[in-house]
Amino acid sequence: MEYPVFDLHCDTADRLAWPRIDAEIRRIAGNELYDPDGCDPTPYTELASNGCHISLDAMGAIPWGQCFACFVYDEFTPELSQRFFDEVMDHLEHEVAANEDRISFAVHASQIRPALEHGKHVAVRTVENARFFALGHDAVAQTAERGVLMASLSWNARGPLASGCDAPESGITPAGADAIRAMEDERMILDVSHLNDVCFADVVRLATRPFVASHSNSRAVCGHPRNLTDAQFVEIRDRGGLVGLNYCPDFLRDDAQAVPPTEDDLCRHIEHWLDMDGEDVVALGSDFDGTDLPACISSAAKMPQLQDVFVRRFGADITRKLCYDNAVTFFERWGR
Repeated sequence: MEYPVFDLHCDTADRLAWPRIDAEIRRIAGNELYDPDGCDPTPYTELASNGCHISLDAMGAIPWGQCFACFVYDEFTPELSQRFFDEVMDHLEHEVAANEDRISFAVHASQIRPALEHGKHVAVRTVENARFFALGHDAVAQTAERGVLMASLSWNARGPLASGCDAPESGITPAGADAIRAMEDERMILDVSHLNDVCFADVVRLATRPFVASHSNSRAVCGHPRNLTDAQFVEIRDRGGLVGLNYCPDFLRDDAQAVPPTEDDLCRHIEHWLDMDGEDVVALGSDFDGTDLPACISSAAKMPQLQDVFVRRFGADITRKLCYDNAVTFFERWGR
C-alpha cells in the first residue's frame, strides 16, 4: 500500500527557475552546482519531467504535497533577495499553471488534506533564508498574501535576521525578532532549520506559536551541527511543533563520506525520535534538489520502496503519520 506524502522541504523551485534568472543575480550567487560547464539547462526548467530529484513524473500516482522553497543565497542583500524570490516564484507558478491537471497550489493550509485525500498533487510555497523580511512587516505581509505558508530566517552564514552554523555565536537580530512577530501576526509558520544553537534558544524565548524544523535530523544519531539536539527536539515536541527528516548523507551518519547511508540510517533517526515520544512530531523533509542524496532515496520515484521499509520497521499507523498526517495536521492547526 502507498501512502500520501507531504514533504516539508525541497530546493527544486530554484533549480527549475535558474536558467531564467537574471545573469547578474546568478553571478552574485556564484552557484557552480546549477551552472556546470557545458551543461544544457533546458531539461531542468520543467516541473512535469526533468533531471531533478522532484518532478510530477517522479511523484507518479502517489498523492503528493510538496513544500517548494525559494532558497535565498547568503550573498544577497535583502533587496536582491526580494527580487530573486519573485523570479523563482514566478517560474514555479508558471509551471504549476502549465500542469493544472496534475498539481495545484495550496494557498491556505486547509486546502492540503482534501487535495491529497482526493489523489491530487499539491504545491506549497515556502522560503528558506527569508532575508528580505528585514525590509519590514509589509514584506512579510506581502509574502503571506502571495501564498507562502512557511519561512526560515537564515541559511548557514550570519544574516540580517539570524545566523546558521557557520556563525555559531550570533543570535537573532532585532530585525529578526521583528520578523518573527510579523510572521506570527500573519500566521506564517516559522522554520528553524539552519539556525545555530544560539538563534534556536532566541526563538524559544521570542516565539509564542509552535515552530518547525523542516529538514533537520538528530544530533544524537549524527553529530553534524545542522542537526537538532535532543533538548531542541523536546522543545519543538512540547510546543506542538514538527520535525522533518532530511535525506542529506552528512546529516544521516558521521562517516557518510566513507559509508553510503541506507534506509537503516534514515530509520535510526526516526527510531530515536520515537523513543523520545515523537510519534506525532516526525515528518518528512527530504531536501530534494538541495543536496546529494543516498541511492535508496535519490529520487521521488523511490518513495514507494522507502514507505515499504517504514511499514516493516514502524507499522502502518506510524508510516501514515510520518509520511503526511503529522505535517498536514500541524499546518491545519497553525497555518494560514
